[in-house]
Amino acid sequence: MLRLSQKKLFNLILLTSVISFALQCEKGQETASREIELKKLDSAAKAKKDSLIQDSIQKNTVAYRAFIFPAKKKDSAMAAFNKEFSKEDQYVILALNRLDLKNKWRADTLAVPDKIDSTLMAYSPFPHQLEILKDVHKIVFFSYPIQAFAVYENGNLLKWGPTSMGSKAAQTKRGLTFANWKKELSISTVSSEWKLPYNFNIHNTLGIGWHQYDLPGYPASHSCLRLLRNDAKFLYNWADQWILNKGGATVRANGTPVIVFGDYKWGKKKPWKNLIQDPKADDISVEDLTEIIKPNLSKILEEQKRTDEVRGGITAAKAGEKVAA
Repeated sequence: MLRLSQKKLFNLILLTSVISFALQCEKGQETASREIELKKLDSAAKAKKDSLIQDSIQKNTVAYRAFIFPAKKKDSAMAAFNKEFSKEDQYVILALNRLDLKNKWRADTLAVPDKIDSTLMAYSPFPHQLEILKDVHKIVFFSYPIQAFAVYENGNLLKWGPTSMGSKAAQTKRGLTFANWKKELSISTVSSEWKLPYNFNIHNTLGIGWHQYDLPGYPASHSCLRLLRNDAKFLYNWADQWILNKGGATVRANGTPVIVFGDYKWGKKKPWKNLIQDPKADDISVEDLTEIIKPNLSKILEEQKRTDEVRGGITAAKAGEKVAA
């Protein structure tokens, strides 16, 4: 009897040890998981903080002054502007004021930076990094409030520039769309006299796309997204088209995602003119842009996965054809 009791006691102790060890392991796993999650949160917070700091540092290096074109002495002011600034410098200054060289006669008061950066990146109103987009290969944004576009690759700002979007009577449709087809030189459906270089459609049924055309310093298009020629050419070559199924009637995979957002303050002071008083006047914050992206992110990643699979399959098929040949 004594031996049996000792055996039972031994088994009980052994069982208790096993349970205790299992609980400690589980607790250890929970602690490890919690530590991993905390590290992820810390990393995300750091990335967000770093992006805010970088944007702040870059913006603090730029100051603006006003160059005024009085209504009664506009010709002499324009002569002074042309004398002070080279064509290259004028291009940058006018771009910051949402104008092109053709429309510089429309200028009244220009915000002029103290340093000229031909890439415009030193003046970006968009965040230079967006953690939320780290898994998104490519995306384009068009902002109505500041009449500007931005290009991101995996959360890093690649390029930005001015635009002229739909007029008050023909506003550009907001929301998420995808780049569709492109044509190096299109003819407008509104007037056959309007030539549209580097046209890239983003809404097939509505006929909306980006292309080069006049930038008059305000939203003036018939719903399309007007760009400077260099920007239109860059986007034309950079963005991806859709992939159609055989016969061309249905979409097999979408192209680059595009988000058009915000509202323009019609009749109010243009936000870029406030740069003279505040270099951050037309900035879009990390938080604001993140909130715009959030409701669209799952759709963007879903379409991206499908596109990657389709493009991968096409590449593999082509490679197979070459081997067979």
